[in-house]
Amino acid sequence: MKKQLKTLLVGGLGLLCFSCYYDQEIEEEIPDIPVDVPISFRDDIQPLFMLEGRDCTTCHNGTVANPDLTEGNSYDAIIGTLVPGDAENSAFFNALPGNNHPVGAGFSLTVEEIALIKGWIDRGAENN
Repeated sequence: MKKQLKTLLVGGLGLLCFSCYYDQEIEEEIPDIPVDVPISFRDDIQPLFMLEGRDCTTCHNGTVANPDLTEGNSYDAIIGTLVPGDAENSAFFNALPGNNHPVGAGFSLTVEEIALIKGWIDRGAENN
């Protein structure tokens, strides 16, 4: 009886642990954005934080989780987590949904969206 209880408990805990993980990592290679394609924080990056059905500001709104990704606050909130010119070594980039987000976000950014953020950081992460 004790052995069955232990087996049931271990199996239940295993299922519980694996069922809580929602953030699927993107396994595709992140493409480079061509240099002649402009990337603007205001027009291209900020809108990615508030996509319908994939809204980062549900949690990252200045009260629930940091950084605050709401419009008007996001640039100042993330700049300290960036290494301008080096997305691969930027904490913000390495924690995007679909790119190792530390808590299951319930969604992932697409490879193209992650590439856009990477390109913006690699180009200097300007507030433009």
